[in-house]
Amino acid sequence: MTDVGYDAFDDPYCYKGTSVLRNKAGLRVAETLEAFELEMSTLRAEEPLPDGRFGPAHYRAIHRHLFQDVYAWAGRYRNVRTSKGGNPFCFPEHIPAQMEALFAQLRAGPCFAVPDRAAFVSAAAEFLGELNAIHPFREGNGRSQLAFMHLIGLQAGHPFDFAQIERETFLPAMVASYGKDYGPLAQELERLLS
Repeated sequence: MTDVGYDAFDDPYCYKGTSVLRNKAGLRVAETLEAFELEMSTLRAEEPLPDGRFGPAHYRAIHRHLFQDVYAWAGRYRNVRTSKGGNPFCFPEHIPAQMEALFAQLRAGPCFAVPDRAAFVSAAAEFLGELNAIHPFREGNGRSQLAFMHLIGLQAGHPFDFAQIERETFLPAMVASYGKDYGPLAQELERLLS
């Protein structure tokens, strides 16, 4: 899932006068950068993902792993305010605290403690929806979210098959989760369980 269409003004992450993110390859054409980013993150996703304790540091390590070839800031929280489709994401000054709170709920909640499939899917949908609303990175949130959810599913004994995602239904479910309507996202995750 490519993270395009962000609303950001005077974005220090972009080359001056453009909406192209500064990148290690020095690419200045958005389509070329998007293809490069997809290729490099896909190659990194085929490698073993970093181990961790399912906390914010683990999540940042996954982002760093996936995007290390593309962005110098891979694995670091964004420091610019962004939105998508007019929906603002967490302000950067609140990202660390919001991530700590969300991941504390993850570790204490039913994702890992309850082997019941329905309870797992419900908890996973809520976690994913809230993580998406925080959107801690300037780019690469969607792919990092799916990689992390893959690890959560494996750990909980409910592995996901994200190769089966259907963008036409998954993306609207993610948008609905922004308004705390997790039902469509839970349906999508249920369908993606292996």
